[in-house]
Amino acid sequence: ALSIGPSVAQVLLHRGLGSPAQAREFLDARLAGLSAPDQMIGRSEAAERIASSIGRHERIAIFGDYDVDGTTSAAIIAGVIEALGGEVVALVASRFEGGYGFSDPALARVMATGAKLLITCDCGSSDHPRIDAAQRAGIDVIVVDHHRVPEEKLPAVAFLNPHQPGCGFPYKGLCSAGLALSIGAALRARMNTTLDLRPFLDLVALGTVADVMPLDGDNRRLVRAGLTRLSSGDVRPGIAALRERANVRPGTKLGGTDIAFRLAPRLNAAGRLGDSALTLALLRAKTLDEARLLATRIELLNDERKNLQRQNTEEAADAVRAIHGPRVEGGIVVASDRWHRGVVGIVAARLVELFGAPTIVLAIEGDTAHGSGRTPPGFPLFDALSACSSVVERFGGHQAAVGATLAKDRVPLLREAFDAECLRLRASGLQPRIDRAIDVVIDGARFPIPSASDLMLLEPLGHANREPRFLVEGARVEDANSVGEGHLKLVLRVGGQRLTAFGWDLAHELSRIGREVSIVGGIRPDGYRGGEAVELRIERVV
Repeated sequence: ALSIGPSVAQVLLHRGLGSPAQAREFLDARLAGLSAPDQMIGRSEAAERIASSIGRHERIAIFGDYDVDGTTSAAIIAGVIEALGGEVVALVASRFEGGYGFSDPALARVMATGAKLLITCDCGSSDHPRIDAAQRAGIDVIVVDHHRVPEEKLPAVAFLNPHQPGCGFPYKGLCSAGLALSIGAALRARMNTTLDLRPFLDLVALGTVADVMPLDGDNRRLVRAGLTRLSSGDVRPGIAALRERANVRPGTKLGGTDIAFRLAPRLNAAGRLGDSALTLALLRAKTLDEARLLATRIELLNDERKNLQRQNTEEAADAVRAIHGPRVEGGIVVASDRWHRGVVGIVAARLVELFGAPTIVLAIEGDTAHGSGRTPPGFPLFDALSACSSVVERFGGHQAAVGATLAKDRVPLLREAFDAECLRLRASGLQPRIDRAIDVVIDGARFPIPSASDLMLLEPLGHANREPRFLVEGARVEDANSVGEGHLKLVLRVGGQRLTAFGWDLAHELSRIGREVSIVGGIRPDGYRGGEAVELRIERVV
């Protein structure tokens, strides 16, 4: 009924789409189906106050957090306000001076701008003292955020966060970049203009995927449209330069995994190791020459980030085994003064993959430990850390990712408390989900290799819409080689079809590969060969 191949049709069935009508609605996710924003608390008040600032020619400070969601949401709001004639000073948090959120150093920077209005992006929900201080200093504050909301009322003129009590906006999965676009739409309506907001969809897609938001509902519609922008020839200079650095060939159709593994790590690199203002400047660059210079600086930081990440992950994994042995029953807390504060979040994610347990990784600097936490799907990480709040000095985040700061000498207390709380939650039935399910067995006959076009219909892939996992069974091996620094490259024949396969850090599997092989992995469009060509990304040889 949908004119798609049987392999992707089988994936849709496994996603619970049991009829052509259901599948068609999923595949044809359009912006026209976005939730009505009328019930979003703070939206109309924010648009009114911003419009007033523009009309009075007041300077407006935009302050974003240092991750991709923070920088993209700041770039969106700054871009919209400038397009409507407003004066903007765009700032971004520093991981190393003030840390995440709207800190005391951040407040000082904003006050130095002379702004009469401050808009925080991807932070502010828990920063009551600084927001109150800004208001008392004569700076009105609008908070745009999606993190957990404390019970205490926020002293801001407008607060946009779908998680705040009483907010009737039905879709709760928007990140700050999605909320920023909604403010842009409200401001456009308030000022009765015809400003085209579609050029900002690329930034919404970047922020949403990088922040590991669920790719369902409104997010699916927004990111799908944003991927079209990211893949087009008419992109902002910063995206063009970023694609060049990521070796994305012109004309390549990008998916969610391209954002997650090729674009977002580069955008995050500046904030991890240096100054995330580089990332904001790249996203707001006016010319390709300016963007290329910024992208080159970011690429050097990304190379350094990869080296640190590899080294720190190896040490952290050894630390976990020393504490827990080969199997972790509760939760993980590891710390070291040798680890870099900028990569602990990535290290935590790698430890989750290795041990399947909620993880907090801390970098010790002087008497203070700064850390990030990650968790397998389905486990309430924020709740687990909240139960340890008496041990930590400061923490924030959501159920999938958290950040924390505490005194160095309290790390053992956090390890004990976090492990105990994770054990308690697991005993209550909240077990992390380690998804190893196979979607389709590719046999070359009943279920052939899917085409690139069919695979792209499933996009955006990511959280809550994971990349399909295929078992390519009994493939004939035409060529097998070790390439690069220990990677595996295969050429396979599957039912008369040729399929290339690549396995990162899997060259050690060469000894197991004979004339035939069975492999589990994801099948993705091959951007280098183009057309309907696809490549198997090897997860494991079976």
